[in-house]
Amino acid sequence: MTDTLRPAETPVLDAGPLTSDGPQKLKRSIGIVGGTLLTLSCVTPASTLFVVVPDLFGSLGTATALTIAIGSLLCIAVAFCYSELGTLIPSAGGEYAMVSTMAGRLAGWLVFVLSLLVVMIVPPVIAMGTADYLAPIVHLDPAVAGAGVMLLATLAGLLDLRANAWITGVFLVLEVIAAAVVAVLGFAHSERGAGSLVSMQVAGSGGHTDTVTGMLVVSGLAIALFVTQGFSTAVYLSEELENPRRNVARTVLATLAISTVIILVPVVAITMGASDLSTLTGGDISSMVTAWSNSAVGTFVSLCVALAIINAGIVMVIQNSRVLFASARDKAWPEPVNHGLAKLGRFGSPWVATLAVGVPGALLCFVNLDTLYGVTGVSVTGMYLLVAVAALLARRGSHAHTPAWRMPLWPAMPVLLIVVLAYILSQQETGYLLWTGGITAVATLYWAFYLRPRRDTRWLVSIPEDTQE
Repeated sequence: MTDTLRPAETPVLDAGPLTSDGPQKLKRSIGIVGGTLLTLSCVTPASTLFVVVPDLFGSLGTATALTIAIGSLLCIAVAFCYSELGTLIPSAGGEYAMVSTMAGRLAGWLVFVLSLLVVMIVPPVIAMGTADYLAPIVHLDPAVAGAGVMLLATLAGLLDLRANAWITGVFLVLEVIAAAVVAVLGFAHSERGAGSLVSMQVAGSGGHTDTVTGMLVVSGLAIALFVTQGFSTAVYLSEELENPRRNVARTVLATLAISTVIILVPVVAITMGASDLSTLTGGDISSMVTAWSNSAVGTFVSLCVALAIINAGIVMVIQNSRVLFASARDKAWPEPVNHGLAKLGRFGSPWVATLAVGVPGALLCFVNLDTLYGVTGVSVTGMYLLVAVAALLARRGSHAHTPAWRMPLWPAMPVLLIVVLAYILSQQETGYLLWTGGITAVATLYWAFYLRPRRDTRWLVSIPEDTQE
């Protein structure tokens, strides 16, 4: 039988380390503009375009834009699920708080592990890409550059969230400009028509042209889902957003729409503007920009991308620290660990949790993570699948009458999403499934032997009282 939680509106008295004023709470300090800036920065469109998308060009060629477009359409259904659950259960715990409340604590624990896997590993790997884009002015070892970015992001994460919203907002403007430059140059130097976007061709070995199969596109959807994955950050920030019942949904949907345009338009331009199929499959966007313009423009774009990666590191550290903070407040760990991770600093940020995210992230830059994108794609797909299950259960019992944003076409939307995501998972490489499955199995053992026997004192997922509006 599923181990379920108390209703979301029931106060949880023992929700974390106590002060004289009660459980530790995050400070509401940002509105929809600040929340959207932070969330867009976590999607980090430019670094995604320049770091993740080139790998898709290498395997999908001209089908890359189509695959990202399909993934973005699927993300609309995912965003609906996040918006409803995020306003129904506005907690810094994000996915795990939502899924725990709706589908039981074991399901919530597993989605917590999947989300932690994604957000802990991705930042340092993206950070290592900084070296490539700083190359026009300085040559650095990728691991050293990545570690430096992670430490810088950690220091920024210790500041007040409002200050970080403006810092990341400035960086975001620069990366949007870089993406716009790529789009304009690509369209201005078009070598092929719009029909190439569905031609499903990739450069093979020996100069031959290979056809991209439908199954390869389906397999690539796991990474395509990851391309705009950061829109979920709005849910993690729900305890610090003003008027969360209204602003969480607005931030989620607005971020998905904006990030899709920022990423997809340049991808279309690159597909049409690449000089030949081999150049497109090579995925060296900086070289394409230089060929379309000159070295000065190429350097400008590269530096904007480097700033975008730093920006992404800052926001991801902020997001991850909130997840760890919430897990400690909800007593997921032995008591000394819970006490440390739930501490708030002078700026209102969870400083121990921030250090716990940033310092290991810097160390991970020196580890070989060749299977990152595959494992991340499987983890994101599995996480979305569990969120869709939770959304399917979101209107039963007392939750049906709780004030929240409600998605259209329920329950058809989450049901369709569950079917599609399960099929996408079935098409992933066995090695990636085994890595993710092994980590999930270890997490299940921790649940079975530590958390479940202590169900009255551990993993007490709570919703802060002041979010119940």
